[in-house]
Amino acid sequence: MKHAVIETGGKQYRVAEGDVVYVEKLPLADGETVTFDKVLAVLDEDRNLFGTPTVEGASVIGTVVKTGKGRKIRVYKMKPKKNYRRTQGHRQPYTKVQISTIQA
Repeated sequence: MKHAVIETGGKQYRVAEGDVVYVEKLPLADGETVTFDKVLAVLDEDRNLFGTPTVEGASVIGTVVKTGKGRKIRVYKMKPKKNYRRTQGHRQPYTKVQISTIQA
């Protein structure tokens, strides 16, 4: 089975064909095709390619399944004995991508 290590949104992901990954929000609509050109490594059964820093000519192609927001987290700040309390919520946006092919 062929795997690849890609970088997008400041994070690295190990993906295989058919995988579904949640990446940082991309400016694409649902159903569009996305190409990841920053491929750091391609791992195959018979050979491994490692880039310095990226593998030349390699790309990973996927399809945007949906765009949404993650679960809400609560940010709570407090200073004891000063009557200072603040609560804030945050929902991180994401893009759900299904990987279709790995080209190397």
